[in-house]
Amino acid sequence: MISPLAYVSPDAQVGKDVEIGPFAVIHPNVIIGDGCRIGSNATICEYTQLGKNCQVFPSAVIGAIPQDLKFKGEESWAIIGDNCVLREFVTIHRGTASKGKTVVGNDNLIMAYCHIAHDCILGSNIIMSNVTQLAGEVEIDDFAIIGGGTLVHQFSHIGSHVMIQGGSKVNKDIPPFAIVAREPIAFCGINSVGLNRRGFTPEQIHTIQEVYRLLYNNGMNTTQALAHIEATMPQTPERDIIVSFVRASSRGIVKA
Repeated sequence: MISPLAYVSPDAQVGKDVEIGPFAVIHPNVIIGDGCRIGSNATICEYTQLGKNCQVFPSAVIGAIPQDLKFKGEESWAIIGDNCVLREFVTIHRGTASKGKTVVGNDNLIMAYCHIAHDCILGSNIIMSNVTQLAGEVEIDDFAIIGGGTLVHQFSHIGSHVMIQGGSKVNKDIPPFAIVAREPIAFCGINSVGLNRRGFTPEQIHTIQEVYRLLYNNGMNTTQALAHIEATMPQTPERDIIVSFVRASSRGIVKA
């Protein structure tokens, strides 16, 4: 299952039923889980861990050292979960002393030419469309969908179940369940189609809509709006997820 034209370091740990194509390079201190498929010319660099059943397409480079001048060669990791698809020319860099690791969760589709920089933390079931570029220490929560050609500023946080228009420039945090688009980027409503597909009830979707109506359309500043939401709306997981996200935002959230 390993091409004789591939190079696999004797210090790499390769699981069962792994395929490695011609001219692929597997560095030392690499862990490859069972059932992975590594395409031709792909490079898995030192201190990278792939979970089970991942597909790494030709010419992807996973686990290269960070493009960060503060990096001094310290041991750090790129950790990829199970069932991830990393398409052609994807680049994922390992962490720095800041977090010590770059993490990509389970069941993610990272399309061709995407870049995930040092110390990014991605959840699961995320779709990054072609040529999306993440700067360092970006966080993306579960089930986010990011349109092609999106540029994400360092330290930005993208919430769960978000949908981002292709070609967007993300320079503020994007709260959960939102659709964002336009230039400059702005809140355009909630991702009701995606939420329906993922089993959210009409009552849950209505709660999310009401939270954002009060957050964006009541003439209050953010602090006042959050206090009003907590005082007037019943406590639900959806309400609390949004309120907690906005309160924790260090960059501020996108405007309407």
